[in-house]
Amino acid sequence: MLEILPLVGELIAGLSAAIIGLIILILIGTAIIAVLGTLFMLIPAFIVAYIVWWLTGSELLAGVGFLLIALASFLRKK
Repeated sequence: MLEILPLVGELIAGLSAAIIGLIILILIGTAIIAVLGTLFMLIPAFIVAYIVWWLTGSELLAGVGFLLIALASFLRKK
């Protein structure tokens, strides 16, 4: 009986470490998916900002164009 107790303790410690690892992997995966989703949503805004900057040479106008398209994309998504 006394020989089984250390084995049970090691088993519980191993399971808790596995559960903690799984939770960490889920959190990291969720963060990566959220970042990629945001980047994909902003691709049209990046393209518009680049075209405006290329045509005008103005970073201010490019920034305004980026913000307007990003806002439109965000509002359209909801």
